[in-house]
Amino acid sequence: MSSDPIRDEIRALELSGIMKIAATALEDPEVIPLWFGESDLVTPEFVRRAAVRALEAGRTFYAHPRGIVPLREAIRRYLERLYGIAVHPDRIHVPGSTMLTVTVAGQCLLAPGREILLIGPYWPNIRNVARVCGAAVREVRLEEGPDRWWLDLDRVAAAIGPRTRAVYVNSPSNPTGWIASREELAALVALCRRHGLGLISDEVYHRHVLDDPGGVAPSVLPLVEEDEPVFVLNGFSKAWAMTGWRIGWMVAPRRLVEPLAVLAECDNTGATVFAQWGALAALEEPEGEAFVRDFVARCARNRDRVMAVLGAHPRVRLLRPEGAFYAFPRIEGLDDGLAFCRRVLAEARVGIAAGYGFGEGNAAHVRLCFAIAPERLETALARLLAVLEGEGSAPRRRR
Repeated sequence: MSSDPIRDEIRALELSGIMKIAATALEDPEVIPLWFGESDLVTPEFVRRAAVRALEAGRTFYAHPRGIVPLREAIRRYLERLYGIAVHPDRIHVPGSTMLTVTVAGQCLLAPGREILLIGPYWPNIRNVARVCGAAVREVRLEEGPDRWWLDLDRVAAAIGPRTRAVYVNSPSNPTGWIASREELAALVALCRRHGLGLISDEVYHRHVLDDPGGVAPSVLPLVEEDEPVFVLNGFSKAWAMTGWRIGWMVAPRRLVEPLAVLAECDNTGATVFAQWGALAALEEPEGEAFVRDFVARCARNRDRVMAVLGAHPRVRLLRPEGAFYAFPRIEGLDDGLAFCRRVLAEARVGIAAGYGFGEGNAAHVRLCFAIAPERLETALARLLAVLEGEGSAPRRRR
């Protein structure tokens, strides 16, 4: 018997392939950071003003752990506008960041002896949530090509075992840019029903439909009943450039309204109150939709530039991203993605993420975020090409 009271699952945790690179140069102004999932746009002024007004009005006290009522009501109206559905208010929760909604969903579905199927390539933190909950992970990778990523439901069904309790899907996808069709989502929901599985649907990039700025990606929300074990996760970080605000929401089974309030109390006692008033403005003010359209249009133009530069390179295999704001190229001959990313950082002063952290089968991939200003992206791509081609002209750190 071990004398160490710290759980094995916690002691075994290590930084993701994203943070192993980023942590070494987070404050370096010479680095063009493409490693994280955020743009270089500051949160819109009208959102910031709403939060300032809330502070000036003294909104600095405890609030409901499920989120302030005006924000939850605004989310309900927003979902009705997008999907034409009526979501009961008891199903809507604003516990904190979207990352926290992932954790809460894991707390509801996962435990030692249970297993979750992750549809990959996937965002690394979901794997760690499963581990922290003591659950095992099984992966089903999207099919790569010939023209797009796609989901083989037969492989998902074949991967379900006696310990499987949940499935995780992220669409639009970080890191691939895959967008699940309504038919694919319906088939996945039906599969979960047949096997009595919970479903975690991470839809935080729902507005980043690159060929339809202002549009919305298909959701599982119109496909499920209010008390099914389905958790639909979303938030403000991506569509409204609010990554530092840490405000997300989830639509959960109605029967869990009280347990989820208790979990919110245990996890962080609720989201920051004045920040919630800023989130309310993002949904309710007319500038909110205009910002989303312009931001997604910029990402679409950047995606096209990445395809023109990297997609045409003889060493690179890059499927055209349909949504989100990432490219996930496979580089011919690459067998140590982490070392490659460290080389790109050292030689080119560009931060990208190693593909191995996004699940099995991705060792030859890297991820880069193309949500930044076009001129900075152009510089980053030129530097990355210099490394790929082995040229000596890539800029080095000044001493």
